[in-house]
Amino acid sequence: MQHRQNDYTTVSLKEERAPIWYNAVWLLISVTAGVVAFLPLALYTSPWDAVTFRVPENQGNWWHLLIGAPFFLAFPMIWLRLRSLFSGKLSTPPGRRLIWTVVALSICGTILVDVPFLLRLGNLARMNEWRRLSILCPTFGIVIASGALLFLRRHNILPTRACLVGLSAAYLANAALCLIVYGPMPGTAGSRSGWIVTIVIVWPMLLELVWLFIFIQTFKIFIQTFKTQESPDNSRADQYAARPHS
Repeated sequence: MQHRQNDYTTVSLKEERAPIWYNAVWLLISVTAGVVAFLPLALYTSPWDAVTFRVPENQGNWWHLLIGAPFFLAFPMIWLRLRSLFSGKLSTPPGRRLIWTVVALSICGTILVDVPFLLRLGNLARMNEWRRLSILCPTFGIVIASGALLFLRRHNILPTRACLVGLSAAYLANAALCLIVYGPMPGTAGSRSGWIVTIVIVWPMLLELVWLFIFIQTFKIFIQTFKTQESPDNSRADQYAARPHS
């Protein structure tokens, strides 16, 4: 029994770290997301330009700052992916606390960006209702769904994996907003290369969220259930083996 328990412990430790190929692929995607922070989303304006208020016609304000900042969540993602490949520990408690602080600030910023659309402020009062809902629903949907699932599965999701989920959810909520808002804007591919790259990388990020929440957690619950059912059978078998036979 002790040997079997040690085997389970070893398996659990191995499950903590994803395969090398998986981490390498996601490091590449995270680096690509980091590059997007310096590529133009529309009108030759990048997220970096937005956070430094270098917006065409000097229109930079708090709205551009809040919509540009979440793109830099790619760098904590890169840090976690690098640690998964080259470090003995996937993350540290101070690092995770810092990540969750940044994630919370990013989500609050994205919600503030949505407020003008939600309340129909200024020129947005004349916005088409379907257009308005297409902006609000993906953003709030990603935030609410991810937050609810993280809360419900807080006891059986690994800390580093939870950080990655939080980073991805905050990044995707803002990216969805940008893709929809800036999508109709005219311009050449060069003037909106960041938008093009973003619409490519959000799909694997979204699929990873679904994978982490549904398939991996369901598999872990199945394994735990199997272990629970197996333990009484093993105990009875051990008792039978230890019983003297005539």
